[in-house]
Amino acid sequence: MTVFDETFTLNNGIKIPRFALGVWEIPDDQVATAVQHALEIGYRHVDTAQAYGNERGVGEAIRNSDIPRDQLFVNSKVAAEHKDYDSAKDSIDTTLDKMGLDYLDMMIIHNPQPWKEVNQSDDRHFEGNLEAWRAMEDAMKAGKLKTIGVSSFEKADLDNLIQNSITKPAVNQVQVHIGETPLDIIKYSQDNDIAVEAFSPVAHGAAMNDDRIVKMAQKYQVSVPQLCIRYDWQLNTIVLPKSANPDHMRANAEIDFEISADDMQALAKVGNLSYGDASAYPVFGGKL
Repeated sequence: MTVFDETFTLNNGIKIPRFALGVWEIPDDQVATAVQHALEIGYRHVDTAQAYGNERGVGEAIRNSDIPRDQLFVNSKVAAEHKDYDSAKDSIDTTLDKMGLDYLDMMIIHNPQPWKEVNQSDDRHFEGNLEAWRAMEDAMKAGKLKTIGVSSFEKADLDNLIQNSITKPAVNQVQVHIGETPLDIIKYSQDNDIAVEAFSPVAHGAAMNDDRIVKMAQKYQVSVPQLCIRYDWQLNTIVLPKSANPDHMRANAEIDFEISADDMQALAKVGNLSYGDASAYPVFGGKL
């Protein structure tokens, strides 16, 4: 069995592949080729978003693949700015039109706050997120979505949906990497039968420049990305490494080794990493 064969069963019975291809920052005119390579290598789970601007290309690759549609898991995200029913509903229909697909396996709310408020406002948009959630629930009832989830939701954000809606989120997609291991929200999500997806497992490349991580990778005779991906894997998450390079896609999936419990603890204690130019992005502490 390879990492591509491993799945989690979500709280609604849907199976989700544990290893996914992330496509953030891959241009729309290049992403179809990247996804095609990934599918040929063995990937069966692709994660895109309205905000990435490449849904069309992802859909093209999915439609042109010889792999039966029901063997693929395609996820996109309702843009963080959509905090009312109508705009969220319209955005889901627009995504399906762009991708040329009849349905998505999953759609998630990209962030509890609009990006311009992240790291700047305390408003958690509880009512707006409920409105977007209701639009997603209705899209699921209509057969447009198989399952729905959230991203970067804290405890209060999750509680808002759990307590005030019919459908519990199936996943919470969270930034998880060495140097940023939010164990509290990972545990809270998993304790509530909400699977955790780990985005940016290599810290947008920042892990490559950290001596502590480099030395640990050398100890296990693996690359830094392999160590980082395995770290997230052992936290019982669904891992979403990003790459447009087929060689990197293959290498990222070669994580057939075990990080010891002591080394997992040591890696969990690694302090904040320097994201460099990426620190301008809200997910890495920046402000728009």
